[in-house]
Amino acid sequence: MSFVPIYVLILGFTIVVDYYAGIFIEKTKDFKKRKLLLLCSLLANIGVLVLFKYYNFINTNISLLFNNFNARNPVPFLNILLPIGLSFHTFQAMSYTIEVYRGNQKAEKHFGIYSLYVMFYTQLVAGPIERPQNILHQMHEEHNFSYTNISAGLKQMLWGLFKKMVVADRLSIYVNTVFNNAEAHNGTSIAIACVFFSIQIYCDFSGYSDIAIGSARTMGFDLMINFRQPYFAKSINEFWSRWHISLSTWFRDYVYIPLGGNRVSKLKLYRNLLIVFLISGIWHGANYTFIIWGALHAFYTIVGLLITPYTKDIHLKLHISKRITDTVRIIFIFMLVTFAWIFFRASSMGNAITIIHNLRSFGQSPFRNSTITTFGDCMLAIALLFAIEYRKEYFPGKLNFFYHPNLTVRWGAIMTMVVVVLLFGVFSGGQFIYFQF
Repeated sequence: MSFVPIYVLILGFTIVVDYYAGIFIEKTKDFKKRKLLLLCSLLANIGVLVLFKYYNFINTNISLLFNNFNARNPVPFLNILLPIGLSFHTFQAMSYTIEVYRGNQKAEKHFGIYSLYVMFYTQLVAGPIERPQNILHQMHEEHNFSYTNISAGLKQMLWGLFKKMVVADRLSIYVNTVFNNAEAHNGTSIAIACVFFSIQIYCDFSGYSDIAIGSARTMGFDLMINFRQPYFAKSINEFWSRWHISLSTWFRDYVYIPLGGNRVSKLKLYRNLLIVFLISGIWHGANYTFIIWGALHAFYTIVGLLITPYTKDIHLKLHISKRITDTVRIIFIFMLVTFAWIFFRASSMGNAITIIHNLRSFGQSPFRNSTITTFGDCMLAIALLFAIEYRKEYFPGKLNFFYHPNLTVRWGAIMTMVVVVLLFGVFSGGQFIYFQF
């Protein structure tokens, strides 16, 4: 609304359609009518998403097709802005009507509470994408003041601020320098920028999720976990069970399983995986770079399934420590994911091709002293991040210093993190990356 006030009608339209669709789906016993009501709800949500996010992209491709036949595309382009977070609240709204249709959720009769489910401010613009079973009943409950919730929520928000301001926004200075002028950089600086972007996007998005989940917690609401140390994954399958969990489980439950999931022939299984990842790529943006990003992850996943029988218990076959093979797997998966992120970050296919081409030319980095200083700051921020992430991954039973029973240690850890954010945070950083989706 701050950009285009009338855009509030977009939310109003989908809320009204889905609210009444849920009620009528629950009341109607006729299977065909229930299916028709669900279809109307889904088409309303997907139609809004396609109009604002994909209309001009589709129209551009139609124009290119017409140009091949020396003809003019008669369909006009639209001068419209993409509403912030449209993809997120569209998917959350669709999950409601699907769950009501499946009989897993009762239709919400209170219009205000249903509206709050769609527009809950902490996760409206970038998730987590909640399910009605988890959040709707909480909106009917009375939430009294709780010191425990306030404390836990603020601590999680502080951790999110560290990831966003100290790590992600600092790394973005280096990343933007390279990606915005890829022609002037060689393989050394580009490789560093690619690794930095992998960490930047993780800290940017998971940092937002921590702030969203933490702010909801202060009010007594429990949102689902959205990230779980994804860069410690030993396979692409495991990576997607740790990365953007609310979206990956959404695609699993509403696309992958309805297509047959893994209860089909191998060829159909690979087809299902390809469809899911291509849709995931398109969901992220109307650009071929996102489609390639999705296709790469589909390729990684399918190849991983093919070679799993040969790599299972490989440490026994090679007579080496499992810790060594696990470390190699983690590094290898991180490299694969980092390569795919090139297409996610690139502004166009041309930009992505330039970056990949220049990766081959290693040599002295062309950075000046000011950028070297930035590089050093980035490395310190990454070291602190992974030290804490390592502890969370491999020593989950150990006490978090934020929750240490000793008052001095607990408040010392909290105040140290506050000082780190204030002294080393980048306060001129841009918006969260996933706001554009």
